[in-house]
Amino acid sequence: MINRGVLTGRLTKNPEVRYTQSGAANATFTLAVNRPFTNQQGEHEADFINCVIWRKAAETFANFTHKGSLVGVEGRIQTRNYENQQGAHVYVTELVVENFSFLEPNPNSVNRTQQNNNRGAQSQRPTNNVYGGKQPDINDEAIDISDADLPF
Repeated sequence: MINRGVLTGRLTKNPEVRYTQSGAANATFTLAVNRPFTNQQGEHEADFINCVIWRKAAETFANFTHKGSLVGVEGRIQTRNYENQQGAHVYVTELVVENFSFLEPNPNSVNRTQQNNNRGAQSQRPTNNVYGGKQPDINDEAIDISDADLPF
C-alpha cells in the first residue's frame, strides 16, 4: 500500500509546539496550498491542510518557521477520531510530516550576510557567471516573482 503526501504551501499561523507526558515534542500547523486552477471569478483558491510533526524535527520546524513561511512537507496521511467535551465524535485527517524543506531564505541569515558585506568584506565570487552574464550581487534588487508566475 502507498500512503504519501507531498505539499508546498505557506503556514497560516505559527506552529504550535506541545510536549507529551513522556517529553516528546509535537508541533501542529496548517498549510495553505494553492489550487492550480482559478474559480469562475478568475481567483485562485486554496486548500488548508492540517499537519503534525514530531520530536526534534518539530522543535526545529517551529524554531525556523512562522506565519507565512513557504515550506515543502512530505509524509503520510493519517485519520483519527476522538470524542470532544460535548460528547460528539470529531474526525481529523492530517499529514504526519516525516520530511520538510524551507523554500525561502531565512531572513536572519540574509541580514547577517548584508551586515558582513557592509563591513567591507570582499566577495570571493567571480564577477561573471558560467553563462557570460554578471554574477548577481547581494545588494542587487531582488527579482519579484508572484505565485501566479510559478508553474506549481
